[in-house]
This record gives sequence, C-alpha cells and structure tokens, in this order.
Amino acid sequence: MALEKRDKAVARVLFIIPAYNERESLPLVVRDLRDHYPAADIAVVNDGSTDGTAAIARFLGVTVLDLPYNLGIGGAVQTGLLFAAYQGYDVAVQFDGDGQHRADEIAKLLGAVEEGRCDVAIGSRFLQPSTYEPPLMRRLGIAIFRGVNSLILGRTITDNTSGFRAYNRAALTFLARDYPHDYPEPESVITLCRYGFRVSEVPVSMRERQGGRSSITFWRSIYYMCKVLIAIVISATRRTIRRPLDEFASADYRDHR
Repeated sequence: MALEKRDKAVARVLFIIPAYNERESLPLVVRDLRDHYPAADIAVVNDGSTDGTAAIARFLGVTVLDLPYNLGIGGAVQTGLLFAAYQGYDVAVQFDGDGQHRADEIAKLLGAVEEGRCDVAIGSRFLQPSTYEPPLMRRLGIAIFRGVNSLILGRTITDNTSGFRAYNRAALTFLARDYPHDYPEPESVITLCRYGFRVSEVPVSMRERQGGRSSITFWRSIYYMCKVLIAIVISATRRTIRRPLDEFASADYRDHR
C-alpha cells in the first residue's frame, strides 16, 4: 500500500492482525481491508490458534506469522511490530481479527499520523455517538483505566483499551523493543506518553464481533483489570530515560539480523 507523506515520498504501511482462534471472522476482516486498500500489506499473527486460523490466513494470501503457542495479545502485537520494524515499514496499523474494527475508519488514523499530528493514533469509540456498546465488565474496565491513566498522565484518553491504532516509524520501532505483555493497551499508553511520544485519539465507529467468541470471560476480565492496574502503577513509578525520537525513527532492524 502506498501512502503519501508530506515530503511526497512513498510510505510503506503494514496492517497487523493479531488473531487467536479467529477462523470464522478472519475472512471478513481481510476482505474488508482489501475492499478499501486493495494493495495492502497484511500480516496475520497467529497466536497459537487451534481452530485452523493459520490455514485460513494462508488461503487468503496474507503474510502469516506463526507463534508456537499462545502468547497473548501483547506477544502477538509485538511480533507484528517486530516484523514491521525489520521489514522497514513506515507505518503500522493494528487491526483486530474479530471484525469489530472497520476498514473505512482507517483513513482517520492514517491521516493523523501521516500529517504529523501525532506519533500514535488511537481509534476511540467514545468521542462520537455510537450504537456499539461493549459488555458490562469491559465498560467497567474502560472507565477504570480512563480514570487511572488520566490521573497519571494529567490528560484524558477516553479509550485506553482500544486495539485500533496506527504507529509511525519511531513509535513502532520503540514498541517492537519494549511492549507490555498480556493485555497491553492501557499500559502502552502510559509508556508511550512518558517517553515523549505524541498520542492522540480520533473518533471511530466499531461494531460487534463478527464471528467466534472472545477469550476474555467474566473472571478473566477481573483478573485483567487487577493485573493491568498493578502493571500501570509499576510503569508509572519506573524511572524514564528518554532517548531522541529521531533515533527510533531512523532505526534499521535489518542491521541487527
């Protein structure tokens, strides 16, 4: 896929789809992306699926990054970001494999990054009216993380748990090296902001899961909130050693193979 930057050079964009047992929804997700971005580079990170997700992804003709066992969303996303860094992509777009994200909303995220308004654009469900409503426990978690992160950052991020994100070269290279484990979205917002990256939200619409079943059950939701809250507190108290963002933007992972 080609994206025009301000200096008219062609930017390379990679769509990263972390997928764990998403056999049912993956064809719809890939078709949605290709309908809007026919020449898109797509990488599906198969996170130890047991339902044939990898076979479906290969049949669809996308790049498949197979993990030997289930690492969780953090390991899957970092794998995609490592691939983007090694392959020299300028922008990476994180796009869930369950069909909740909409390809017709991607331009909003790409525009914010491409125009230089931010290093990371997060698609937020809560900046405009929407008929989509997350389950009760997820809404509770979103509210808690919004409050905690607002206290730590001194600003409000309305949708810390959103996995619909676009990263420029500097941000994707940084996160390829240092990315939270398990359920990473709220913690990564803290990390990015503390290291000086510009994080912005853009309003997007989302929809219900298009197939399969979420791995986050009621009790896993509670576990998730407790574990991530502890991780956020630890991250917020950790000493931050900032490095020039240009260093990440110009990094070439291919030199380290």
